[in-house]
Amino acid sequence: MDLNTLWCILIAILYIGFFLLEGFDFGVGILLPFLSRDKDAKKVDLKRRVMLNTIGPHWDGNEVWLLTAGGATFAAFPEWYATLFSGFYLAFFLLLLALIVRGVAFEYRSKDENPRWRTIWDWCIFIGSLVPALLLGVAFGNLVRGVPIDASMNYVGGFLYLLNPYALLAGLSTLVTFTLYGAIFLSLKTTGELQQKAQSLAGRLWVISVILLLALLVATYLATDILARLGVNPGAVPITGMVAILLAGYLLRRKRDGWAFAMTAVSIAFSLATLFMILYPRLMISSLNPDWSLTIYNASSSPYTLRVMTIVAVIFVPIVLAYQGWSYWVFRKRIESKPQTLTY
Repeated sequence: MDLNTLWCILIAILYIGFFLLEGFDFGVGILLPFLSRDKDAKKVDLKRRVMLNTIGPHWDGNEVWLLTAGGATFAAFPEWYATLFSGFYLAFFLLLLALIVRGVAFEYRSKDENPRWRTIWDWCIFIGSLVPALLLGVAFGNLVRGVPIDASMNYVGGFLYLLNPYALLAGLSTLVTFTLYGAIFLSLKTTGELQQKAQSLAGRLWVISVILLLALLVATYLATDILARLGVNPGAVPITGMVAILLAGYLLRRKRDGWAFAMTAVSIAFSLATLFMILYPRLMISSLNPDWSLTIYNASSSPYTLRVMTIVAVIFVPIVLAYQGWSYWVFRKRIESKPQTLTY
């Protein structure tokens, strides 16, 4: 394995890690206005505070995975970074804006007890969670479907080109699956009425998620060159992801929320792994001419840069993983509905 392949794998792992950790964060944010419904305004605020406290210690750390993936892309494959971020500029601008609004909302909603003030920031969290969940799926869907790239590695399409049926299906799939992921997470981290509502909603969301993921799987075989890229066994990885989400539904009915959460995570990881396996050794597929596609070789940095990056990664990645694992262990307990113990 050369360093180009190694860094392609490491970047894939970073994106998978982001989807696994930030996916349920987005799901909780999307569910914030809905699971908290109650006739009593004070109970609504209390439920929302409980929901936000389930992800409060982790959401900002989880976003670091996306920043690291972007930084690694820039350093290891600068041509890919340049083409991707210039071609998808408007989409990524909206993504970044949504993440900024979401982060500000987390910090500001508790600064004033005025219900209107908190409601405004709660809807900002909702929008700031929904938009990235949708756009990330659209972006990755376009990567495997192919986009118009010319011989100079420039994207020559427009924003509307990205809103094709396959990419939108991918976006809806990530949106619903992340929402399901968040509902299961809430069933693990809350108690009482909120836990029961999360469990009930997870069962309904699972049905929609399965339908969308199955449709996406079929569309992937039709709209991409997955059969050629995955060789003699093109079904193992994507079908494993599908089996995992089916098992999640069975486990939800058995009230085995922890295992259901794990199976949903496996499904997300294998789905994203499928996308990178379709791409490899390409990074962006040109729909104009296959020879104009960006690969791990024509879009990479120098061998020296990749060697230095590898040394840095070997030293610091285990430290980051250990710290984040420790933080999840410290905040592993359920959040109870006690106002005096809530931060947000």
